[in-house]
Parts: sequence; C-alpha cells; structure tokens
Amino acid sequence: MPYTAEDPRHWSADELRARIPGWGADVDPADRPSYPKQRYAPGETGAHWELPEQQPEHTPRERSIEHARLTPVFGTAAPLHGLSGAIRRFAYARYSEGRAAHWLLLVLGDRVDAIESHLRSLFTTHPDQPLTQTGVLSEGRRHGITSRFGHRRADVKHQWLDPILVAGPWILAVWGVVAVTRRAFSRR
Repeated sequence: MPYTAEDPRHWSADELRARIPGWGADVDPADRPSYPKQRYAPGETGAHWELPEQQPEHTPRERSIEHARLTPVFGTAAPLHGLSGAIRRFAYARYSEGRAAHWLLLVLGDRVDAIESHLRSLFTTHPDQPLTQTGVLSEGRRHGITSRFGHRRADVKHQWLDPILVAGPWILAVWGVVAVTRRAFSRR
C-alpha cells in the first residue's frame, strides 16, 4: 500500500522485513558491499604514503575558498589568461561554490574567453569564418528549412533566437570597429 495523506503509518523494520522480500539486506554493515570502503583500515590499502606528494605549483592556481589547499595532483593544461582569467580568479577568491555568483562569474568568464578567442583569431593567418563554421550555408543546401516543419523537432521553438546569438556578436563587433574608425577620422 502506498504512503498517502490518509495513512501516516510508519512501518517498523520487522513489519517491512515481513512484507517486502529482501528489505533491510544492507542494514548490517557486514552485509554491505561498500562496507570495506567505509572502514578506516590504512594497512589494507597498500598505499606507501599518508598523503601523496604535492605537485609543484609553478603558477598560482584557482581554488575554492572552502579548500585550504589544492589536491595533490591538478591539471595545468589550460592556465587562466586575459580578462576571462581575471574574472575566474575573482570568482574563486571572492565567492563560495555554494553561491550563484561564483558560478555566474565562471559562465561569464567562459563567454569572455570565447570572445577573446574570436578576437585573437582575427589577427592570425586563419581567422574564424562564421558563415562556414556555424553551418548557416548548409541550411539552404541540405533541406534545412523543410526539415524543420512536420517532424516535431525541438529546436523549432527557439530557432528565431539562433540568428541573434550567432550573428549578433559579429554585428556588434563590426559596428564597434566602424564607430571607432569614424571617431578616429572625425578628430583628424
């Protein structure tokens, strides 16, 4: 019988064991498969150290304010850099991981990093190509428009927003360059 508002009865362990076959099989710690893991038995692990050797920290790493130190081994493949790195460092130094501000600043850092990458690509020999890399051209070539109707696709609900998200930053960047160029020429 399911628990309902009309029957607030609490079953005892013996009643549950009698009604439900196998109920309480893991009540005794000796019967629990994970019990050896939960015991403190340092001699049984085979480890030859109390705490692993700490990896050297050549550049300051971000760490939550909840933690006193870094884990013994940590990644160094993508060190923080630029404005996005400053935003992420601020998130780790100022806010706890339990606060929304911490995570929102990390998301903002990711967005700023994406913008920095796009801007950096403009000054290389292979700049980003938004028309070919976003798949906008394939919409007309590979039945992109006709496939959106009559097939119950989930992305139809937000497709009006896609051009704004894809083209919006590029349009703003071009507008900014034009505004700066006009201002520079008008001062001369």
